[in-house]
Amino acid sequence: MGKGASGRGELWGWVVATAAGCLLVLFAAGRSWVRVLHEAGAVAPTGGELSPVLTPVALAGLAGVVAVLATKGMGRRVVGALLALCGVGAAAGTWTALDAANVAGWLRERNVLHGVTELPWESVPLWPVVAAAGAVLMTAGGFVAIVRASRWAGMSARYDRDAGPATGASAQVSEDKALWDALDRGDDPTDSR
Repeated sequence: MGKGASGRGELWGWVVATAAGCLLVLFAAGRSWVRVLHEAGAVAPTGGELSPVLTPVALAGLAGVVAVLATKGMGRRVVGALLALCGVGAAAGTWTALDAANVAGWLRERNVLHGVTELPWESVPLWPVVAAAGAVLMTAGGFVAIVRASRWAGMSARYDRDAGPATGASAQVSEDKALWDALDRGDDPTDSR
């Protein structure tokens, strides 16, 4: 396998792993992280409600994955650093979401009709673990992009503004222009053919 093919494979492996991390955080943020005990009908919070930062950093991380594909050189390193920061933000949000005072305050605000000042609750450990795993993948993906981005292939320069037209294409354009000019003069351009 050539150097370019291995770099492309590494890039796409990175894309899958980092995007999976972002999606794990996003998915876990929408799930209930707390179970209310002994209170029928009490509302339990999702991870995104306990830590409102989770959904935005996961979406920013997904945008960062796309931005790494669209940039090259120093731009990729900057985006990689921002992606790592998104991962750190997701990890911090996951850590603070299950703070006892945070959960008790949320339950007190949303369940006032139950008339209980303190609702007994327990955490649902699966979703915080999933969010933490996603945060680790996002952070690692950001650091890998900083270190390895220069080895990855960039987008094609085919559509760059400074790329000149191919010589065959310019010959076709001038021939087409001559045909239209002949029509404008009232000549039949098919007579000479």
